[in-house]
Amino acid sequence: MTLRKWFHLFWTTLLLGMIVSIGIGLILQFSDKEFSVMGLSAVGFNVVNMLLGGATISVLSQMGFFAYLIVRFIAAGIIKSKTVWDLLQLTIVIVVLIDLVYLRMTNFEGNDSVLSYSILPLIILIISLGVAYWKVKMTNRNAFIPTLFFMCAVSVLEAVPALKLDNAASSLFMLAPLLVCNAWQILILHKILDNKKS
Repeated sequence: MTLRKWFHLFWTTLLLGMIVSIGIGLILQFSDKEFSVMGLSAVGFNVVNMLLGGATISVLSQMGFFAYLIVRFIAAGIIKSKTVWDLLQLTIVIVVLIDLVYLRMTNFEGNDSVLSYSILPLIILIISLGVAYWKVKMTNRNAFIPTLFFMCAVSVLEAVPALKLDNAASSLFMLAPLLVCNAWQILILHKILDNKKS
């Protein structure tokens, strides 16, 4: 990867994060009058804060992406069997999605059912499966499980600050740009590396 390609990835991801944050933020602000970013409720203040929030989320997404690439590289050196590595990634995805339901349900003092706490992991799983399918269409079938792992496990790990709050607006405001940035990075990786096997 050249420096020019990395700059392209950085700036396009940053721009995507800011655009999605403003879009989601404005939708949330006009649909929920109590929604505010960093305690400021006026639209002018919030647009600037939404931009800054989106930029921060996109940088967090990029840090998670490069951390994932490093872990993947190290794991490929330690675990020689691709089948074992794929099974380990699938196991982690299942554990993360189950924990997302269980931990949120036990940590929040609500009378909500298991079904209501299952909606968010189900949405993340559906989006992740869609991105993984798209990645396979762009590259090859070996990309399915790594893409699913990155979109599910890494995205949930990056979204922990918002998931700690029992607030749908906060979760949506962080997860929407995060998932878009993560999807963009994983889908463009093979073009940046000029490699069909990424």
